[in-house]
Amino acid sequence: MGHHVHHPAHVHGHSHSKPENASRRAFVSALISATVLAPWAFGQEQNPADIAERYRQMSEDFERQGLAEPFKGVTTNGNVVPGLFQISPSGVSTEPVRNAAAKFISTLTTVQLARTLFPVDDVEWRKWMNQHFYVRQGISFQEMTPVQRDAALGLMSVSLSARGLELTRNIMKLNGTLAEMSNDHVFLGEDLYYITIMGKPSATDPWGWRMDGHHSSINYFVLGDQVVMTPHFFGSEPVRATSGKNKGLVVLQQEQNDGLEMLHALPDAQRKKAILNFSKTGNNNLLEAFKDNVVLDYAGSRAADLPAPAQRRLTDLVHLYVSSLDDGHARVKMDEVTRQIANTYFAWIGGTEASGVFYYRIHSPVILIEFDHQRPANLASFAVDPSLPTQQHIHCVVRTPNGNDYGKDLLRQHYLAHPHKA
Repeated sequence: MGHHVHHPAHVHGHSHSKPENASRRAFVSALISATVLAPWAFGQEQNPADIAERYRQMSEDFERQGLAEPFKGVTTNGNVVPGLFQISPSGVSTEPVRNAAAKFISTLTTVQLARTLFPVDDVEWRKWMNQHFYVRQGISFQEMTPVQRDAALGLMSVSLSARGLELTRNIMKLNGTLAEMSNDHVFLGEDLYYITIMGKPSATDPWGWRMDGHHSSINYFVLGDQVVMTPHFFGSEPVRATSGKNKGLVVLQQEQNDGLEMLHALPDAQRKKAILNFSKTGNNNLLEAFKDNVVLDYAGSRAADLPAPAQRRLTDLVHLYVSSLDDGHARVKMDEVTRQIANTYFAWIGGTEASGVFYYRIHSPVILIEFDHQRPANLASFAVDPSLPTQQHIHCVVRTPNGNDYGKDLLRQHYLAHPHKA
């Protein structure tokens, strides 16, 4: 089946963001200029303050276009499939996450609270970006005190699995490597990752948290003991540190290699269906930042047509991505995925050799995963051909299609059962 991407036909003359968000952004931009850019004010070919202003304008442009339409969710035909997600006890406690979030909040100053806390139904949920230029809300690790930093890492450690935490921290470290390689320690670095809290941590009411920065964005929604951790973006450039303090650090090789093994495990007929195009000359990810309402049809090889061993391999590949969640909630999500495994599709673009570059997608009614080798970006000057994708720049994204990214379908059901005042 073919696929297409829906782009809004026009941009409304107004933004869905609340007026105070504009002032928040102005405040954060001023703060960056005052505290981070000041040491760079002299002796630079480009004035970092001018760069920061350009980045602020770019951020607002992305928001204006990306938020022009209200949230619907990723669909195959523009219509959300109803009844896929229910408010139902998971049997996995979220008390450790709630306590860790409350502890983190207690460390914040009044000024930091104003930049970090948002209502659970705020459009701020949709304001994440995998690119480094984006001007973010919240409080960054760079500006945290040691106590605040410990509390933030504590929140991440109880929300994620050990593997998920290690992957996230390694991506942050490799952003430090990128800063070293590109000699940009203002807009790149290990600590330029921001925490925001949506709603008030509660045992019964919906709330959540987000960690957002270059190549890593975790959106973590909580309702009772249920968790939705999408959109989840993770990637890196470079994926392998060959110099600097992180020399030897490597990420995303299992996602790369297991995807290739999945393709080779398909029977010949199904492999032919899975491969949409042998040519890959650009970036193929469709579901990154501000792509909440993409219309994307199923494509590739359907799991229902695969032999049992190939189905199991596909399930294992999905689990590799879901396993960044804490182990209990990962099991809950995999139960949901397994119930839909027959309706799950595997699609491929690019080379089929270990040395090649490629894109693959796993798509079911309840999960959508993309893996993509990307063109060089911040390291373009190091590339043999900066116009072509490379294995040194990888993007991965996980979505919950049919309206439940950010837990929005669960939130909708909660509000139907518990009406609230806007």
